[in-house]
Amino acid sequence: MRAISQVKFPDNQITRLPDSRAPSAIGRDARLELSFERRNGRTVLAHSYAEPPFRVGRTFELDGAAYVILVCTGAGIFAGDRLRQSVRVACGARVVLVSQSALQAHPAAAPSAALIAHDYIVEDDAELRCQWDPLIPFAGARIEQRFDLRIAESSRLYWSDAVMAGRVSRGEAWRFQSLAHELRLRIGASLAYLERYTLAPASRAVDEPWIAGRARYLATAIVHHDAATSDAAEALQGLAPLKRCPTYESDSGRGPAYEPGRLGVHLGVDLIQAKTIVGRLLAAEGAPFAAARTAFHALALRSIFGATARVGRK
Repeated sequence: MRAISQVKFPDNQITRLPDSRAPSAIGRDARLELSFERRNGRTVLAHSYAEPPFRVGRTFELDGAAYVILVCTGAGIFAGDRLRQSVRVACGARVVLVSQSALQAHPAAAPSAALIAHDYIVEDDAELRCQWDPLIPFAGARIEQRFDLRIAESSRLYWSDAVMAGRVSRGEAWRFQSLAHELRLRIGASLAYLERYTLAPASRAVDEPWIAGRARYLATAIVHHDAATSDAAEALQGLAPLKRCPTYESDSGRGPAYEPGRLGVHLGVDLIQAKTIVGRLLAAEGAPFAAARTAFHALALRSIFGATARVGRK
């Protein structure tokens, strides 16, 4: 048997960054790195590296794309933890990524907030589709999440991330300590979209009118594709089951009401520039929220990507 020092690894960014964590950091400071390439007419997972609690499952074929469910095997993320995820989709490759379940954010005594940092590179004529389960911040949690998407002009992207107000059914809505969120989309050399906010419910109530109101669930969806036109944006906006709303009375004033409807979801969709659509969803209840995200995803795949959404949760 050859010694490990004699084994020659491929010259790749992943293999040039070996695991140098202290034992106490294992499970708390982790990185996941994936690189997909087009080979012999199909997309393959060319390189992968995962540190616990990350785990990469099998790669499946889905409509000509590599389909991967990403797993975080721990109990969630705690203050002081750092989870970093890096994905590269090379020229011509097609990739579908989903999470196995929602990520729970827990409180802890560490001085720094929990950090989730995602970096994605999508090269020319490549395609990346991501539909992530929501982040659930528990009471007292402190968390910072950053998503950095760098895509080529000729690439194709479907992205959707989501956040819950907390364990709503247990009365923990907006009881986390802080949530800092940043979603950055760069197309070519230009910044196309930037979504940034910090929520600190103890300092400023989130359920005020014109902030979140009665909503407890929120999501963003981004589509970049040649077929992402103003007509496509109008079709996606047509999913909204609500009319322009009247107002409701609350202890702190008047705000937008959730008029009874088929789903009870607020949805706003806009073509922010040529070939790029952004949609934002708000909902007061979880089941209608999940149904609205599923409907938005299915219509975008069918009408823009020419693909069929699979029946079932994943």
